[in-house]
Amino acid sequence: MHVLRPQFRIEEQQALEFATQRGFGMIVAADERGPRASHVRFVLEQREGRAIVQIHLTARNPLVPLADGARRFLLIVAGDDAYISNDWYSSRDNVSTWLYEAVHLSGVAHLRVLDENRGHGDVLLAVAEARLPKSPWDLAQMEPDKRETMLAAIRVIDLVVDTVEGQAKLNQHKSDADHVAVAGRLARSEESGHRRLGRKMQALRPELGYDFS
Repeated sequence: MHVLRPQFRIEEQQALEFATQRGFGMIVAADERGPRASHVRFVLEQREGRAIVQIHLTARNPLVPLADGARRFLLIVAGDDAYISNDWYSSRDNVSTWLYEAVHLSGVAHLRVLDENRGHGDVLLAVAEARLPKSPWDLAQMEPDKRETMLAAIRVIDLVVDTVEGQAKLNQHKSDADHVAVAGRLARSEESGHRRLGRKMQALRPELGYDFS
């Protein structure tokens, strides 16, 4: 991250849990032409005490040849965000700002062999389908020839994480009165992401008096 402010820092294990729960982000690497990026669904696993991010891309994606076992990739996982107006604060002369949660995971990327595509697909689907209130769908239900054609068209990449950076900028540095005022504004918003941030601000200082009505 460009700036890691101590008061906003998400501890490493909490950052990994945040990324796991989100399960979607932007993968970035650079070649001789500059940065390349793709939005990806991912699963995060612990193997032999290390965090491994497992993603897949279409075989023609220019990021695929960059996963050479030496080059570093960056995964950006964003959470909710909200603009905070100057006059939302209780005290005067504050400046407008943007609250957000985000985690960056980086490390060396490794391209997996084609034989491992099915295992990746099964894991990815199992994690995603478990979030839905229905019987899980899996690859076994797909017509075999179509399934194999689909699996052959992707490449699976392991990002071996060695750097974890996370920030939750939730006005931790503001006074109690300003904290309550902004949390209240967010909690009454029509946007669900804003309301989630308001509740998280409340959880940071639960002893204060909040009016979310």
